[in-house]
Amino acid sequence: MSDSADPTDIGAVTGASRHLDVVIERPWRAVYDYAADPRNLPHWAAGLAGGEVQREVSQWSMSSPMGRVLVSFVPENPYGVLDHTVTLPSGEAVLNPVRVMPLEEERCEVVFTLRRGTMTEAEFEEDAAAVAEDLATLKAQCESA
Repeated sequence: MSDSADPTDIGAVTGASRHLDVVIERPWRAVYDYAADPRNLPHWAAGLAGGEVQREVSQWSMSSPMGRVLVSFVPENPYGVLDHTVTLPSGEAVLNPVRVMPLEEERCEVVFTLRRGTMTEAEFEEDAAAVAEDLATLKAQCESA
């Protein structure tokens, strides 16, 4: 069995991404505003926790457990789109698609699309667990506000 996936094999692309979500008992706009502020990332995204967040022209830089990373968000928008790119110390840029969607006046759903990229199955599962924890932390932060 080869480690490389055959792009014509539909089984090879199954599971290429996973949608992780959490329902938060707060208005969507309040959650969006909190999550869209890069200065709040260290409070709810453990992979980006570690210290000071600084504005650098069109990006934000911050210390993380991996070292110094750069984060850039899509512009503020009325659609709840929070896509952001994290540039790792290695120079690899990872796009993180995120949506905050209203469910009711005082409830919303946050959906994070985790993309496999070059991760092994074990790394993908570990990353999915970490994202689920981050979403639970975001929920706790927003609901306690």
